[in-house]
Amino acid sequence: MAHLPFDQLEGEIWYDGAFVPWADAKLHVLSHGLHYASSVFEGERAYGGEVFKLDEHTQRLHDSASILGFEIPYDAETINAATRELLTRMKLVDAYVRPVAWRGSEMMGVSAQHNTIHLAIAAWEWPSYFKPEERLKGIRLDMAKYRRPDPATAPCRSKAAGLYMICTLSKHEAERQGYADALMLDWRGQVAEATGANVFFIKDGKIHTPTPDCFLDGITRRTVIDLAKRRGFEVIERAIQPDEMAEFEACFLTGTAAEVTPVSEIGPYSFQVDAISRTLMEDYHAEVQPQAAAKVAAAG
Repeated sequence: MAHLPFDQLEGEIWYDGAFVPWADAKLHVLSHGLHYASSVFEGERAYGGEVFKLDEHTQRLHDSASILGFEIPYDAETINAATRELLTRMKLVDAYVRPVAWRGSEMMGVSAQHNTIHLAIAAWEWPSYFKPEERLKGIRLDMAKYRRPDPATAPCRSKAAGLYMICTLSKHEAERQGYADALMLDWRGQVAEATGANVFFIKDGKIHTPTPDCFLDGITRRTVIDLAKRRGFEVIERAIQPDEMAEFEACFLTGTAAEVTPVSEIGPYSFQVDAISRTLMEDYHAEVQPQAAAKVAAAG
């Protein structure tokens, strides 16, 4: 089924403090953010008309901009109000929300100290990031050629556009080989993350996940860790070597788009979709769905 290009969708986008028609949300081709990747963004999900953990996403957006050396000219209250109004105006209940901030076009060169900082927020309907039938049986991941960089060489704690260049390259190559995504190692050769999601492994009833010292400590990652601990599962954050994957029984990814997605294969390593993975899938669904969450609270 064909889908319209994103620039041809209908509706409105919040752009620098005002709601504008979707087709009019444009920037100049000489914007610094396009040429030099001075851009930060968030990926958010709305369930039942409300963005899950909106405050945390907005705070990370501000933090990401600060790490890149600029300040977003709108406070959290303004951004959150604009996001909620946008969902209402777009008549969206379950949706993906994308705030993005970037340096404008006043100066074109590596240095752009005085460029205007722009902010836009768009929202659209969003299906499962991976095909539903793939999620239930576990998705297949390739091993990426590119690695997450040393924190001394890149602002790894910022959700910055430039850091995703190697993610796009890795995911494209994985898809060409028939995989759904790719697992990236870090500059030391340790397990890091997928191209847009954090990774967890299970062995002997314990959950293992890489320490996020050179990639984002995802909001969904932290949520799932909390859910696992509520269930009494031990969660171990540590350095994980690639050859350890041969000993793990199960694996899953977490992310705003991916939610909780089991993995059946990473390169030469195979995994089962186990009871812990399925439980955390269900718990996360209950956590983000307002009606489901209310039922769980009432039952508790």
